[in-house]
Amino acid sequence: MTDAASRRPFREAVVDLGAVRANLASIAERVRPAQVMAVVKADAYGHGAVPVARAAVAAGADWLGTADLGEALALRDAGIDVPLLAWLHDPEPDFAGPVERDIDLGISSADQLRRAAETADRVGRPASVHLKIDTGLSRNGVPPEDWDASAALAAELEARGLLRVRGVFSHLANTSAEEDAAQLAAFERALTAAELAGLAPEVRHIASTAAALRLPAARYDLVRIGIGGYGVPPYSDGTTAADLGLRPAMTLRGRVAAVRRIDAGTGVSYGHAWRAERPTTLALIPLGYGDGVPRQASGRGEVLLRGRRRRVVGRIAMDQFLVDVGDDQVAVGDEVVLFGDPATGAPSADDWGDAAGTIGYEIVTRIGPRVPRTYVGGV
Repeated sequence: MTDAASRRPFREAVVDLGAVRANLASIAERVRPAQVMAVVKADAYGHGAVPVARAAVAAGADWLGTADLGEALALRDAGIDVPLLAWLHDPEPDFAGPVERDIDLGISSADQLRRAAETADRVGRPASVHLKIDTGLSRNGVPPEDWDASAALAAELEARGLLRVRGVFSHLANTSAEEDAAQLAAFERALTAAELAGLAPEVRHIASTAAALRLPAARYDLVRIGIGGYGVPPYSDGTTAADLGLRPAMTLRGRVAAVRRIDAGTGVSYGHAWRAERPTTLALIPLGYGDGVPRQASGRGEVLLRGRRRRVVGRIAMDQFLVDVGDDQVAVGDEVVLFGDPATGAPSADDWGDAAGTIGYEIVTRIGPRVPRTYVGGV
């Protein structure tokens, strides 16, 4: 173990902002002339919203996107002033701050339209809105049967100077080519209804990373790039980040906290769900489900330790888990990588997702605040 390694945090998530910039620039090149919105919701999928947002802007992102208004306001507080959209709101939202600070509002109902207009009237400036149509995901968004009435209401409020309908958008379910085509057809009908109502949105958008890369017809004026910006593939068909020309931005690592030799038959961790079949050596890793490491990956997840993949044995606990290193030499303080760039030999976030029965998105996003973020590749 080197002196530099000994000074590292006990556990850390290393976030490569250079990878974020490179990923977004690569995707932007492929989707031109569509603009790119870098989605930084949920603390930038666990990577850190403000540093990632700055990296995205440096890479040329035209927009930023968040789910909640609080997330968007935090970006404004950090001095980030590019176009910014937030689309998931409290049933009784306070739109005043966002309207005053040039945050665009995703609007999913006539009630939200009216609330945005009332806020605009009160603060003395029009609200910039993107009307969301539900084209088949069955979450938020105006249902197709209400689209004509909502478009007409939006046009009326825009004519009164209370709103600016800057965008119309939707979201794909990504179930099949046939379903994508059906949703795009529904989106086209919504756009026609908007035009007939007298609306002329600046940006039309429906594609996230998955559709942006594989479905050119879905790119329209703007694509929303979330998971692809972090170098995690959006597909469940075995496609890797390298296949897409992307580089994972997060490496989750720690240092071996203890090494123990055990006899054959010795039980390990809670419930003794695993027992050694032969004498072996265990390495204790100081991360657990309290840090976001999924307990469901017990007995299946792998780490990179001294150049080799090592399997988790026993149950992952709140703060720690164990890996079997056999007869290999391992020392306290050795670096262990849970996931990162497979080009280094490390497991990927998707590997941990497979081990836990989930997806790479969840693996990176769930890494908790006890794990410090260390940023490299900054501008």
